[in-house]
Amino acid sequence: MYPNIIGNWVYFLTKPVLVSTINNDLTIMKKITICLLMLLPFVGFSQKKVNGTIYIEHPALGVVDAFTKALVKGDTTAMAKLMTDDFRAYNPVTSSRFDKGESKSNFLQTARVWFEGLNYFSIESAEGAYPDAFEYTKDPSDNNAVTVDSWDILKGVHKKTGVKADMYVHRSFTLTKANKIRRLANYINPEFGNEIRRGYSERKNGIIYNQHENINSLRLMMAAAEYLDTDKYYSFFDENATYTDINNPSEEPITIDELKENNKKFLEAFEIVQIEQIGYPDYMEYEMGGTGVLYSWWDFHVIRKSDKKEITVPFHYQHNVNKEGKIVHTIVYYNNALFK
Repeated sequence: MYPNIIGNWVYFLTKPVLVSTINNDLTIMKKITICLLMLLPFVGFSQKKVNGTIYIEHPALGVVDAFTKALVKGDTTAMAKLMTDDFRAYNPVTSSRFDKGESKSNFLQTARVWFEGLNYFSIESAEGAYPDAFEYTKDPSDNNAVTVDSWDILKGVHKKTGVKADMYVHRSFTLTKANKIRRLANYINPEFGNEIRRGYSERKNGIIYNQHENINSLRLMMAAAEYLDTDKYYSFFDENATYTDINNPSEEPITIDELKENNKKFLEAFEIVQIEQIGYPDYMEYEMGGTGVLYSWWDFHVIRKSDKKEITVPFHYQHNVNKEGKIVHTIVYYNNALFK
């Protein structure tokens, strides 16, 4: 019937429209449309096939909950009773398909290391999440009877290095019909463990300078600000630079154009007497990331134009610079209330 339906549609859309035939054609159109709408559910549903049941309450969920609580408490004896002898654990984030996984004994040793190595250790369901139990219809076996998936948050602070964990973890358990855990796919970010390992050794991350070409540029820039040489002041910034003021309620960085407008308003209200360098700037050239940051401290001596009051406000700047020595981002710290 599909060729006839298509033919009728083409005929209706292409034939000359005569007033005397419009009603007949509309009647045909309505019938065709009804037939098509009746066919759609059958086309859609014919592609679905049930392959099991999802449970929100199931004995396997209790097993996984007990296993997790024992893991957090470091009770490897209780954990072992809930695992099969041929238990294997994987981290699909880092494993290859040829990985044989971690054995029961090795996993229990690892669990003990987590317990002994972390303060404030916890594993709890992520907000709005809860574990599900799946019983599949296709090829069920004694060894792969139930799957439990959980979406959790793992927290803890490493006792030696202070590295903090506060991360999402997805775990997929495979249980036997006897409700013993046989497989565990543990999707966890390996960077937490990597950072802990790095914390056991000392490593330099660059050089600190108290004299450097970028420090010279910083002093020239601040002098330009003091003498209101705005063109020279802004020449030290990259054209795409951003600027963060901790007193900004939105906490969003602003552009250089927005900074120019803010500085213009400031100069309308205050007269700069002096920008005094406190101590000396440091330039840190970091090895990791290949970035450089200027750290500096200043006292801004100004006069409020409205009442001629003399005010001194301490400032701390962090200027991120690129390889060309241009400032790409600035963070400024000061107490804005002192200007009021």
